[in-house]
Amino acid sequence: MISTISRRYTLDEYRAIEEKAEGRSEYRDGEIVPMPGGTLKHSRIGGNIFAYFKFLLRDTQFEPINSDLRLWIPEHRRGVYPDVMIFDGEPQLNAERLDEVLNHTLIVEVLSASTADYDGQNKFRMYRSIASFSEYLLVEQDEPFVERYSKQAQGWLLSEFSGLELFIPLNSVSIDLPMAEIYRGVVFE
Repeated sequence: MISTISRRYTLDEYRAIEEKAEGRSEYRDGEIVPMPGGTLKHSRIGGNIFAYFKFLLRDTQFEPINSDLRLWIPEHRRGVYPDVMIFDGEPQLNAERLDEVLNHTLIVEVLSASTADYDGQNKFRMYRSIASFSEYLLVEQDEPFVERYSKQAQGWLLSEFSGLELFIPLNSVSIDLPMAEIYRGVVFE
């Protein structure tokens, strides 16, 4: 039996590596996990959602941010890159770092075969540890289907949306997101 030793990294080591890296990696309490590259569908869907939010939420207190900015989850010692985040007011920086924020209101994850379970379970549990978080969208790539989780007094409520003619009510930012806008330019096979 061959034993392997996996190296653990301090948060400062991770941040130094990430600042110079060509690709992105998540930090998972000492582990550095490379993020897989995206697909054309994934990029179109994420871009469509971000563009729609950016246009519709201009001149409001809400600010959408794309996947270039790292979200730090203190309770779980994780640094992750959601596909789209929205902040209510000014994003709160983590210890004055310009590349890490703490206070998202809404998160969108575009699912892929390799990330669906992680995004829908473990990542969602970690996101919920941040008090400002109140709405979560899980967006399928291969069919027009979105799961919306919204924070309620008694827990999280799941609503499912299937079909291009529907609108997703986003209570945290007081807008409706058309399914047709999410999937604009996406061809389903």
